Amino acid sequence: MTDCLFCRIAAGEIPADVVHETDTTLAFRDITPKAPVHVLVIPKAHFPDVAALAAADPGLAGQVLASAGAVAEAAGLTADGYRTIFNTGGYGGQEVAHVHAHVVGGAPLGPMLCM
Repeated sequence: MTDCLFCRIAAGEIPADVVHETDTTLAFRDITPKAPVHVLVIPKAHFPDVAALAAADPGLAGQVLASAGAVAEAAGLTADGYRTIFNTGGYGGQEVAHVHAHVVGGAPLGPMLCM
């Protein structure tokens, strides 16, 4: 998809601060971080959301999760804890229609939902 921001990042057309990469996944720092560590983990292939990814390629979904764990480990987040978040759809806060996991941590994160 040539109009997808994350596909263009995965293709190297748009620069990103890459922190982890495998043959199938890419992890890069969020440009508007919500915590001291805020990294996005994407599959290089396009899927609109986590449900579509899991249905089409469960193995790749597992690789995205493994990369999220590797990012957390490399960032030193495992001792104190962190969150791995998938936002889906407008109500879920998804801003880019390419599945991505947010790995956030490095400070207390507070309640999961602020209503």
